[in-house]
Amino acid sequence: MATTRKKNKAGRRILAAGAGLATVGALVAALPAGASQDHAEEAGYGNGKGWGRMVDVQLLSFNDLHGTLEPPSGSSGQVTRVKEDGTTEKIDAGGVEYLATHLRKAREGNRYSITAAAGDMIGASPLVSGLFHDEPTIHALNGLDLDVTSVGNHEFDEGAVELARMQNGGCHPTAGCFGAEKGFEPFQGADFPYLAANVTNEKSGKPILDPYFIWEKDGVRIGFIGVTLEGTPNVVTAEGVKGLKFGDEVETINKYTKILERKGVKSIVALVHEGGMPASGAYNYNCDGDGDGEGEGVSGAIVDIAKNVSPQVDAMVTGHTHQAYVCTIPDPSGKPRLVTSASSFGKLYNDTTLTYDRRTKDIVRTAVDSANHVVSRDVPKAGDMTKLIQDWKDLAAPIANRPQGFIAADINGRGSTAYEKPLGDVIADAQLEGLAPADKGGAQIAFMNPGGIRADLVYKASGSEGDGVVTYGEAFTVQPFTNMMNVVDLSGANVIAALKQQVSGSNLNAVKVLQVSKGLTYTLDMTKTGADRVVDGSIKLNGEPIDPSKTYRVAMNEFLAGGGDGFPALATGTNKLVGASDLDLFNAYLAAHSSATAPLQVPAADRITVVK
Repeated sequence: MATTRKKNKAGRRILAAGAGLATVGALVAALPAGASQDHAEEAGYGNGKGWGRMVDVQLLSFNDLHGTLEPPSGSSGQVTRVKEDGTTEKIDAGGVEYLATHLRKAREGNRYSITAAAGDMIGASPLVSGLFHDEPTIHALNGLDLDVTSVGNHEFDEGAVELARMQNGGCHPTAGCFGAEKGFEPFQGADFPYLAANVTNEKSGKPILDPYFIWEKDGVRIGFIGVTLEGTPNVVTAEGVKGLKFGDEVETINKYTKILERKGVKSIVALVHEGGMPASGAYNYNCDGDGDGEGEGVSGAIVDIAKNVSPQVDAMVTGHTHQAYVCTIPDPSGKPRLVTSASSFGKLYNDTTLTYDRRTKDIVRTAVDSANHVVSRDVPKAGDMTKLIQDWKDLAAPIANRPQGFIAADINGRGSTAYEKPLGDVIADAQLEGLAPADKGGAQIAFMNPGGIRADLVYKASGSEGDGVVTYGEAFTVQPFTNMMNVVDLSGANVIAALKQQVSGSNLNAVKVLQVSKGLTYTLDMTKTGADRVVDGSIKLNGEPIDPSKTYRVAMNEFLAGGGDGFPALATGTNKLVGASDLDLFNAYLAAHSSATAPLQVPAADRITVVK
């Protein structure tokens, strides 16, 4: 299944690829410990100009762009920095017009420069990209000179066939060729390889896209292996992953590491769409502390993965958790290895210097030069990106600018750190109200998964609509999946079980608190552990305890109704009625409950009593 893919963009790079799709990784390196500059020059440590035995290779990386072409608004468009005096500050960041400028500036003077990503480049995208099935984002990534990326879970939102179209091009099977009336060229697909080493066809057992990619220039060869999290089926609709199998990340990376070694490639980076949680939310937080234990400041799935991936892998570029970190985590031999993640939505990029030894064909890992950098908005916009965005905005304008409702202040969703999010209450209420009529499903309760809330509703105008106005485009950014709503019969016992699954099972160490509709109340005691955190007897509907033997009509999106996000109890529903989409219900609620003179107020978010 091996393929060769060679391109030469302005003489900057030559790409070579081999059979598959995966997450984007990063490399590390520098001089041997104690080496002086004179020794470096004598030994052939170059300055990136290509002479000598040692060559500096620049690896630029980012992750979880999610089709965010315009600068993200509200808290979604900010990063936190720790200042020298220990205080923190918020910095506005993101937007591909600025990302392009920063990346292009960073590449200056670097003869050997690679740009990689770690998945979720598309999916859950704002309207300017999502309305056009993310073709605009692929165009933007081509313009950013992305060399390679892994797939993430959101690359499967529309299924494997649509993902293949993102790679290979072609018009959308039902929507056709976007912008043909305005002279847009037919979609050509990605100039870069998508990697999916651990995603195979259930019948053939073969990777659905290239599993690895070999970057080569002047004899310098670096291999990239890309994987998404094994649990992708738990966070994507069943239809999106139909016919696919998702393998173990470590086993897959180790398998293709051996294959690359047999091909003579000894410098390897893993692009892994799985991540960790740093102890601090600041992008410049010192993940490794003051020096004793590597990676002491990060936890989560990526730690176990990093500790078990073959020592032949020199660095790991990660994502999925939308966090920022630059850590060293010991490989199985005990040797420190770089693991990076650059937040999300194009707010940061990582710049790592890898020292490549031409004699051994490997990366020297005795020192690391790596840091995350803010995609600040105090630089000139890249003109080609500005034009690209404006062209697609013009095409989307008749829909995007349509007012849908009015808000009195910011209603936070993605930007809220609370278990119960104000915007979560609004969305759950919208679903309950739209599906409560007998002919719409007779819903008594509505559940919303927190990860499906992709943004905040921001009071400040994003365009010419005016402060407090919610446009269709803004509502779409909050609810971009257009999931169809389901109303099902659930026993009271399974309603209780679902609430306990928020803090147990697969959610034991990564709590996922469902957003609940009005009338449903309970207590969450975080001083306890596991399922006991949901206090027995506290779960009530309109003041009455939930009866385990009674049947309730429960509304939820199709993702949750399939047991997604670790809620198998929700998949036990029967007597299903398929209703309108989540976006349609959200927009209808905004229209019914707000006006210019009576805007929607911020909910109290007092349905879940949290004990800490």
